[in-house]
Amino acid sequence: MAYTDYYALSSGIFVCLVGFLVLKLATGYRRFRKWSSEYDKLPGPEKRFPYGTTHLYPGPNEAGLAYQTMLVGKYPKFYCIWESSFLPVIICHHPDILRLLLPASDVQKARGVGTAYECGIKWLGEGLIVANGKRWFRNRRLLTPAFHFDILQPYMKVYNSTVDILLNRIEELSNSGESIELFSAIGRCSLDIILQCAFSYKTDCQKSGEHPYLKAVFELDHLWVKRLLNPLHYPDFIYFNWTSDGKKFLKNCDYVHKIAEGIIEDRRRTLANMSNRTSQRHLDFLDVLLTARDEDGQALSTLEIRNEVDTFLFAGHDTTTSSMCWTLYALAQHPDIQEHVYREVDDILSGKETDNIEWKDLQKLEYLTLCIKEAMRLHSPVHFVQRITTERLEVDGYIIPAHTRVGIGLYNLHHNPALWDKPFEYQPQRFTKENSADRDAFAYIPFSAGPRNCIGQNFALNEQKVLLARLVHRYIFQLDRNTKVVKKQGVVMHAENGIKVFAIPRQC
Repeated sequence: MAYTDYYALSSGIFVCLVGFLVLKLATGYRRFRKWSSEYDKLPGPEKRFPYGTTHLYPGPNEAGLAYQTMLVGKYPKFYCIWESSFLPVIICHHPDILRLLLPASDVQKARGVGTAYECGIKWLGEGLIVANGKRWFRNRRLLTPAFHFDILQPYMKVYNSTVDILLNRIEELSNSGESIELFSAIGRCSLDIILQCAFSYKTDCQKSGEHPYLKAVFELDHLWVKRLLNPLHYPDFIYFNWTSDGKKFLKNCDYVHKIAEGIIEDRRRTLANMSNRTSQRHLDFLDVLLTARDEDGQALSTLEIRNEVDTFLFAGHDTTTSSMCWTLYALAQHPDIQEHVYREVDDILSGKETDNIEWKDLQKLEYLTLCIKEAMRLHSPVHFVQRITTERLEVDGYIIPAHTRVGIGLYNLHHNPALWDKPFEYQPQRFTKENSADRDAFAYIPFSAGPRNCIGQNFALNEQKVLLARLVHRYIFQLDRNTKVVKKQGVVMHAENGIKVFAIPRQC
């Protein structure tokens, strides 16, 4: 073939390839514009190339919460944000849309690059918080027996004995005139409770200062949210290989996994040496994990068990810690409400030899329950969850396409002025039967709602009632004004500098 012919042929092929690429790009662009236009019709802040609306968000802090609150006032049901020019997310905070989304039997957690749950999978694996589809349905069914009241009732002894240790520590600080940092003190107690109740695993975590597990969980929580705010860190390959945060995340994952694996291995040895595995202790969450079987006799794999242990260790102590700390903070801010609580507890404990809270006492703690509920509304320990639409939704004439990522802003919902009068005031009376009678069931969902609600909510509420009742029975709590309380949004709502209080002994 002559050189000129070869050149002409090559040039022709090159032109065809360029033309083909241009055509594909043009077609892809038209498809993107059509798809994007569906979301551009939805209410929300204006996006800007290339970062969408992320440049408008001040961060996971008090300023970020104020920004969210502003948007809720402007868009009382939902709004659309863009994590980049290519990733729209619907943020919803009204029963009218939650009622369409949450009760569906096939509701799915949002997964895929850049979603909250995908960014946490190296830590929690395919546990109940993250899993979808058949895996989630199977594990939820197998684990539900672990939260039957017959199993929860013996935990009362553990609640009280661990609170005894906490009270001794508070007494030391009270006698010395020092203030108490609640997230640290209550976090260690809550970890002690979950280890003993769920895994029959005893440690000295309340007596050993800052526990490394708590430190690891705090760092994982912080890094998780930090990654979500940087789309460049969404791809695993980039995050875990090229960033210091990604390497630190993996290091902490390795540590918490070793804790979980140690607990599991210790239990396997215990069961192997026991002729009657329930004769010496209560039945617990790990017993259910190790003995659960499908209809065909299939057990959970070792990895599945570790995933659920990691999930429950995190969800069972960090969220509950946050709720208890914010409740005590609210009580310390309102001495009159705190006095109402300790008078209720005094009435329940009068005539008893000890100040232990018993199973039968839980239902009597009516006013304390109102206080916990209102603190969970006002401070929203779990402030955000994600789902994905499985079908097209219509809300107020707007169309939300199927397969859309949806963020359920629990903080937004619980502070929505369209649903709550004076939403930033602490008013436990909101939750009396009379005041709650006409409230929409989807206006208050601290444990989420529908089939994917929190499996451990009764465990969490029982723990909170026992710990808070006994603390308020023994002490009056006053804020340490030298430390300003500032919210920090992690996966769970924390305080940037902690919450410090003074414990003043009561004359009971």
